[in-house]
Amino acid sequence: MLIKRLFSSSHALSSSSNLLKIGSVLKQARTFTDDDVLGYSKLTHDANPLHFDAECAKNAGFSDCLVPGMLVASLFPRIIAAHFPGAIYVSQTLHFKLPVYIGDEIIAEVQAVSIRQIKNKYIAKLSTKCIKCDGGLVIDGEATAMLPSLVMEPPNLAVTST
Repeated sequence: MLIKRLFSSSHALSSSSNLLKIGSVLKQARTFTDDDVLGYSKLTHDANPLHFDAECAKNAGFSDCLVPGMLVASLFPRIIAAHFPGAIYVSQTLHFKLPVYIGDEIIAEVQAVSIRQIKNKYIAKLSTKCIKCDGGLVIDGEATAMLPSLVMEPPNLAVTST
């Protein structure tokens, strides 16, 4: 079997504890490639020429082909699921602020804003942001997730394939 690293991850918490609490921050870095955009397009049938035709993107006012915003936003549930296996993504708001181009390194950040317990589950309200390495805010939003526990698992970012 082949173990393949999907993407790099950095994991920063507001304390040394492995329990999620208000203010805890989880981060993940990702550089999107042409193959990522092609795979996303095949899966979603999103054939928007802004993602594949540089001339079309330039005519629309961009400097090159764009990475689909929803592909970039997919980092948020990835971070949550990596740290809280069995989490249920309840809602997400997204505000797209800046374009993301192939090769841009993006840092996705999820920060706990509020946490409440309902029976044996936890409802976490999370601030969600994607930032370019130069500091530009790409996506700003808020997510709500139902967590089975507040214990954060070490992120498992590898997949097994045969």
